[in-house]
Amino acid sequence: MIGTPVSFALSQNFPNPFNPETKINFQIPTDGFVSLKVFDNSGKEVATLVNQSMTAGFHTTNFNASTLSSGVYFYRLETQGFVKVMKMALVK
Repeated sequence: MIGTPVSFALSQNFPNPFNPETKINFQIPTDGFVSLKVFDNSGKEVATLVNQSMTAGFHTTNFNASTLSSGVYFYRLETQGFVKVMKMALVK
């Protein structure tokens, strides 16, 4: 992946299921404010992974869920009119 992406994208975390760490990849085609948060099955926010301005490009964020219990979680990327939610499973 060289250069700048042409579209927004949020990839499936890897590995999935995970214990206790996983990586989340996303891409943004323009500089801007990025929010990447993790929610539990009831919709409660349990972690903020990114909450800042970022440059255009390909990005990877690590998520350590060692303090959370096993279950299904959702991660949500929001930036410049783009929103995507994906599901991941924590198995301890």
